[in-house]
Amino acid sequence: MTNIENAITWFELPVRDMDRAVRFWEAVMETKLKREVFGGHDHAIFEAPDPGVAGALVKSEQLEPSGAGARIYLDTRGKLDACVERVASAGGAVLLPKTDIGEPGWIAIVKDTEGNAVGLHQSRKRA
Repeated sequence: MTNIENAITWFELPVRDMDRAVRFWEAVMETKLKREVFGGHDHAIFEAPDPGVAGALVKSEQLEPSGAGARIYLDTRGKLDACVERVASAGGAVLLPKTDIGEPGWIAIVKDTEGNAVGLHQSRKRA
């Protein structure tokens, strides 16, 4: 078996309205996303901790926001409760409140302003 640091190297969350999606994720995660055009598509990039997995909000005709299908989990860096508290005021909804998943920590699942169901995670190591 190959020893890899992360099974995921990049993720993309599809959006219909980039400005609205950026406002939502910047408010929930209390971070600044880096806006750029890449491959002809509008992106807003989540900066990765070093080392870590990065990703972006992407507006593209080839991608459609969805609550079904693959799910990503964003690291809340020990601030899951605060992130979940900001979801509704940022225009989203909490689909699964903070839930203990044993040794790995806690998760919550939120619906963003674009209709994506996204997991939020807090490790017990950061509690």
